Amino acid sequence: MDSFQPLIDHISKKVSLTEDEMKEFISYFKVAKIKKRQFIIQPDFVPKYRNYVVQGAFRAYVVADEGEEHTVQFAIEDWWISDYNGYIFQQPASMFVMALEDSIILQIDYQSEQNLKAVNHKFETFFRKMAESSVAAMQRRLISNLTKTAEERYEEFEKKYPSITQRVPQYALASFLGMTTQYLSKLRNIRVSKKS
Repeated sequence: MDSFQPLIDHISKKVSLTEDEMKEFISYFKVAKIKKRQFIIQPDFVPKYRNYVVQGAFRAYVVADEGEEHTVQFAIEDWWISDYNGYIFQQPASMFVMALEDSIILQIDYQSEQNLKAVNHKFETFFRKMAESSVAAMQRRLISNLTKTAEERYEEFEKKYPSITQRVPQYALASFLGMTTQYLSKLRNIRVSKKS
């Protein structure tokens, strides 16, 4: 499989590029194969890359002082992941980003991204549209966490991302949704018994 085809399709949904522009855009990316449980970002190190997932699954999380893990983001095929604060401001990361499965990603480093944006306004438009989508998604998640019950959050997530609920560990999903693993297990059992 051509690792770049999913990215080409992804870019085409956001901006219209000529064949030459597309070739130039993707030439800034490199392919990386990541093993399950391998970290691509760790706290205290400046994140070098913005990562596009071609195949696989990732989890970004922080560890609180008492050792409790809090999942901040998941990423599966056709999604992006990084420690954005660290990447954008080129300062040490505060999150871990780890592969949940053997994965293939396309990576662009910070300076290459800046160069790409400077070369062509369409390239800059692509990254702006991505940033806008990301901010809107973060706001939806924040509002959901503030206004919905744990059960409503789980139902909403399962409806929107059914494949993720099957692929990520239960403890990671529970921490993403702001509940204990035991409570998530209880919710799942209730739903299963309702369906049968």
